[in-house]
Amino acid sequence: MSQTIKGNATSAAVPDGFKSVAISAADGLRLHARDYSGPAGSGHLPIVCLPGLTRNARDFHQSATLFSNGSMAPAIEPRRVICLDYRGRGESDRDRNADNYSLTVETDDVQAALAALDVPRAIFFGTSRGALIIHLLAATRPTMIAAAILNDAGPVIEGAGLAQIRGYLTRLPQPKDWEQAVDILKQAHGKAFPALGPGDWREMAEAIYVERKGKIVSDFDQAIVKQLNAIDFNTQLPTLWPQFDALAHVPVMTIRGENSQLLSQTTVTEMEKRHPGMETLVVAGQGHAPLPHSAAIPAAIAQFLARASL
Repeated sequence: MSQTIKGNATSAAVPDGFKSVAISAADGLRLHARDYSGPAGSGHLPIVCLPGLTRNARDFHQSATLFSNGSMAPAIEPRRVICLDYRGRGESDRDRNADNYSLTVETDDVQAALAALDVPRAIFFGTSRGALIIHLLAATRPTMIAAAILNDAGPVIEGAGLAQIRGYLTRLPQPKDWEQAVDILKQAHGKAFPALGPGDWREMAEAIYVERKGKIVSDFDQAIVKQLNAIDFNTQLPTLWPQFDALAHVPVMTIRGENSQLLSQTTVTEMEKRHPGMETLVVAGQGHAPLPHSAAIPAAIAQFLARASL
């Protein structure tokens, strides 16, 4: 088992194309990341993958494998890919102080992790909450970002979409087996994701749930849901337009699920006005948030990075 050293990273190889890395946050909490190292001596910038609110590094396994070994068409130059588990998710430690499940603390954790992994600058690929963290990084550490890929979240979060997320997380039952886990996800998301096949649903289940002590459980701290319960949806949610404007100096690609209730087309249109070079991909038959490795997403990202010469 790896030991955690504050300010540094220790790793253990696993047979799935990545190293499992333990990192210490500034407050001493142990964070976890997957490091898909790519070819030795690659001069290409790494890709840093940031998951959604209750999600984890497993969401990006398929796309990280493609990006790190270059086995896709159109070809992408193989490069290092790092996928993070925020505190309280995946293999990172749970935090006894639920107030630390905040965008500010998690943004600090991302910076600490990348410093420990010796990644001063990267391409950032963020889903939902991960996209919001990219916004905060743009405002506080703009030189870290060489390009940004925002998966179904932008400067404006629609209250109806966030309320929907809170609703299904609050009602999420514990499945008895993996088949039931798949059924639970289909019932919660099936209308928004008609494009998904049986294999997609199983992959989603295996990214969201984990088997511990013979039980299949959600792989996140339930205190995160309590943080959502504190949101007053009768008031307007804060927006991040100044933070988005801080991305004006880098290439940006925004991915939106056709059926998304969190990122509206109105917001995407305004983003395109503020960042005229922004590329937009709408994923048919998917809602919030499109699976990072599904449909044409990996190929579109490859083309985006090629056009940006990154």
